[in-house]
Amino acid sequence: MRLRLTAHARERIEARGVKTEWIEAALSQPDRTEPDPKDPDLVRYFKALPEFEGRVLRVVSRQESGSYTIVTAFFDRGERRSRRE
Repeated sequence: MRLRLTAHARERIEARGVKTEWIEAALSQPDRTEPDPKDPDLVRYFKALPEFEGRVLRVVSRQESGSYTIVTAFFDRGERRSRRE
């Protein structure tokens, strides 16, 4: 999987301690996806990460010719996968 990070994404991912493998997991096996309401070229990918106490990682990306351009990635505030799932 080829990832391209915007300058903003690179800065935010580093500041937030988001690992590249978490981003790849969100893109390759998301728990859910949704279109970005403001930009139809962007997709939001959501992935609950057991190694991060079940917190949900949101990755905003644009897919272009076999690669993903990552706009940002962050943990959704307060959103966790139910422990029953």
